[in-house]
Amino acid sequence: MTHLGIVGHSAEGAALCFRTFCLASGVDDHPDVTMDCISMARAIPSWEAGDHAAVREILATSIDRVARAGAGFFVCPDNTAHLALEIQGPPLPLPGLHIAAVVAAEAARRGYTRVGILGTRFTMDGPVYPRMLAAQGIAAVPPDFDDRRYVDAVIFDELVNGIVSEESRDGYIDVIERLVAAGCDAVALVCTEIPLLVTDDVSPLPTLDSTRLLARAAYEVAAGRVPLPTWRGGPFTDEA
Repeated sequence: MTHLGIVGHSAEGAALCFRTFCLASGVDDHPDVTMDCISMARAIPSWEAGDHAAVREILATSIDRVARAGAGFFVCPDNTAHLALEIQGPPLPLPGLHIAAVVAAEAARRGYTRVGILGTRFTMDGPVYPRMLAAQGIAAVPPDFDDRRYVDAVIFDELVNGIVSEESRDGYIDVIERLVAAGCDAVALVCTEIPLLVTDDVSPLPTLDSTRLLARAAYEVAAGRVPLPTWRGGPFTDEA
């Protein structure tokens, strides 16, 4: 078995990833796992300024820490963070699974063709998911402007702070209903806290839960069922 390093950026998503990984075997046994989480507050000014290089440096520090703890690969259960991890820079200290590649592969496996995207404004407005899904022949459909601003506000005002409300759940369901009207056949929950709010039993569309998909993919690697990843940051390709 291979030691996993979880690089947290937002605590709630990282905790859900950790818990899902540890329970993936169905018994009280799992590969070694180390989690490191530098406060997201340190990165917010850089996100707001569009300084992805500064965010990458913070994440690389966490990756270095889990590498020194013995991890053989890493995951970062934060979709927005991959905007920073994908920029050109020194190779990251460990290879990692790319969360959007995991989600896109699952969308293709299930046969989806038009997937709604719910995440932070950085993720919904960014290039990662349109590119990753397009590589699988799938269209990425973000909500309209007002819905994007609403989804983002709930994430930063509530979900990252551990607040899960029925009012916001109803609001997200309304957003997903509009994605149904836009022709979507699934919705990707690509902020890792959204699965705490929206579940398959309430969603008008089938969900792609980026947090749990990443954790289960990491378990398959750590358990030796699939090869170690080779991506060390920078633009992701199938050969990475």
